[in-house]
Amino acid sequence: MRIRTPYGLATTRARRTTGHDERMARLFVAVWPSPAVRAALHALEVRPEPGIRPVPPENWHITLRFLGDADPAAVEQRLAEARFPRAVAVLGPSVGRLGRKQYVIPVGGLDDLAAAVEATTGDLGMPPRRRFVGHLTVARTKPGTTSRAAGRAIGAELTVDEVALVRSDLTPSGAVYTTLATFPTASPQRSI
Repeated sequence: MRIRTPYGLATTRARRTTGHDERMARLFVAVWPSPAVRAALHALEVRPEPGIRPVPPENWHITLRFLGDADPAAVEQRLAEARFPRAVAVLGPSVGRLGRKQYVIPVGGLDDLAAAVEATTGDLGMPPRRRFVGHLTVARTKPGTTSRAAGRAIGAELTVDEVALVRSDLTPSGAVYTTLATFPTASPQRSI
């Protein structure tokens, strides 16, 4: 069986031959938007159109690392032991495409934080992506469709005080995200 992930198709564990490991869950590490960023996203008014499915506001997030099927307890322990740098996420300048099936807002400023998450969890779950591409998905599309949201300007900043370990449950009506734990970022050390 294959499932769709934010990064394309992924093969799930062979459940017929090995049985389903109840400890595993579909996981990612993310940054949830602040109330100010949420207000800016609502102002974009991304609406359903033929072939365009807006991401529900409760699912807006910036993925630092998608792990796929992984043991939540093992990931949580690893993240709890790590130290993450504080970062400022800069969203914008406008809504654009990422691949053929997503409309996104580019997000800069999170490369070091994403690298720290990857260094901490790199051997858990799916292999990490070759390169981090900071973004917040606002709509999913069928190939060849164009959204009226394309090119809309947005500018927002978010000081990242914590990262979240999130479980994603796929349902017929869409993904349901549950925050399992959060982990603080730290202010940079000042040298004297």
